Amino acid sequence: MIGQVLAVIPARGGSKGIPGKNIREVGGKPLIAYAIEAARTAQRVSRVVVSTDDHEIAAVARRYGADVIERPEKLSGDLAKSEDALVHALDVLALEGYVPEVILLVQCTSPLTTSEDIDGTVAALIDGQADTAVAVAAFHYFLWSRDSQGEAEPVNHDKSVRLMRQERRPEFIETGAVYAMRVPGFRENRHRFFGKTVLHETPAENRLEIDEPEDLVLAEQLLALRAPRIDQGGQSDRPKAIVFDFDGVMTDDRVFVDQDGRESVACSRRDGMGIEILRSLGIPMVVISKEKNAVVAARCRKLKLEVHHGIDNKLELLKSWLSEQAFEPGDCLYVGNDINDVECMRYAGLSAAPRDAHPAALDAADLVLDADGGRGAVRALSDAIIAGSLPYATSARAPVA
Repeated sequence: MIGQVLAVIPARGGSKGIPGKNIREVGGKPLIAYAIEAARTAQRVSRVVVSTDDHEIAAVARRYGADVIERPEKLSGDLAKSEDALVHALDVLALEGYVPEVILLVQCTSPLTTSEDIDGTVAALIDGQADTAVAVAAFHYFLWSRDSQGEAEPVNHDKSVRLMRQERRPEFIETGAVYAMRVPGFRENRHRFFGKTVLHETPAENRLEIDEPEDLVLAEQLLALRAPRIDQGGQSDRPKAIVFDFDGVMTDDRVFVDQDGRESVACSRRDGMGIEILRSLGIPMVVISKEKNAVVAARCRKLKLEVHHGIDNKLELLKSWLSEQAFEPGDCLYVGNDINDVECMRYAGLSAAPRDAHPAALDAADLVLDADGGRGAVRALSDAIIAGSLPYATSARAPVA
C-alpha cells in the first residue's frame, strides 16, 4: 500500500526561448493547464503543487486547481535544477506536516501527457519495487555522432550489420514528462535517478516537449486531433463511451486448445495501440463477452480494460453499465461481430463491426471497419475516431428501447 503521492510541476517565469511559455495559450488553454489537469485526474496522485517564481503563473495554477509554492529567486535562475525546486517544495510542505512517500516531477512543457501516463509511472515504481521511475517511449532509430576527425560514428548500432527492428534490443527515449522518486532516497541523493530505476512505456503519440516556437504549432495540431469535433447537426463525432464484444473483435475468432484443454487466442498489437489511443482521448471503455474464459480477463487486464465475461444477456448488462456511468444509449458506440451482438448494436446510438463479422452484425452496423476482427479492427476504429469520420450524419436511427 503506497502512501501520499505528491506531484510537483516546476514552472519558472523567465523562459527566454519562448517568452511566457508556461502560460502561453495552446489549444485554447494555458500550456501549464494540461499538466495540472493530467496530474489532478491521475488516480494515484494525492496532491498537485506548482512551484513558481512568477505571479501570473501562480494565478493560472490556482485557477486550474493546483496548490502553489512560491519559489525563491535563488532557485529560479537559468541554471536552477528542477530537483532543487522539488526539495524546496518538500521543505515547505513539511512545515505543514505533509510528508509524501513518493514525489513526482511533472513537466509543464509536455501538453500531451495524460493521467494514464502519470498513473503508469507511479505503478511502475510500486510494482517494480523500485526507487525511481521514468516515463519513456519506444525508440527504434539509428543514432550517429562524429568522431574527433569528423567521421560518422554509430552510437547504438553496428554500421556493418543492419538489423531489422524486431531483431534489435528494444530501446526507449525519455519523454521528459514524468519522473517518480521515493522521497527518502530523493532527499538523500537530490537527483531524479538513484537506486533501482524502472521504465513506464507511454504511447509514442504522447511525447512532445515545447522547446521551440514551432513546437507550439505542432502541439496545437495534435491537441486538435484529441478535441471533439461538431458536425452540422451539432452531434459530437466522438462517442462518449465504447463497448466491445471480445471474440471476433479483439480476436480473430479462433481458439487454440492444447493437449491439456487450455485455450489461447490470437490478438493484434495494433489493436492494443488502438485502445491506448482511445484511452488518451478520455473515452470510457468496457468489454462484454459471452465467453467465460480466463484468457478474456487476462487480455483485458493487459489492455487495462474493464471486462464482464460469461454474460448471456449482453443487452441487460449494457443498459446497466450505461446507467451506472450516467450515459444515454445515444452516447455509446457498440462494437460487435455476431448475432448475439445485434440487440446491443441496435440499442446503442452508433455501432461498428469488423469487416469479417457475421452478416447479421454487418447489417446492423453503422460502420464496417476496414480490418478483420483480431487483425486491426480496433485500431481501424481508433483511426476513424481520430479522423472524425464516424457516420453520425448518416446514422439517424433511434436507439431500440
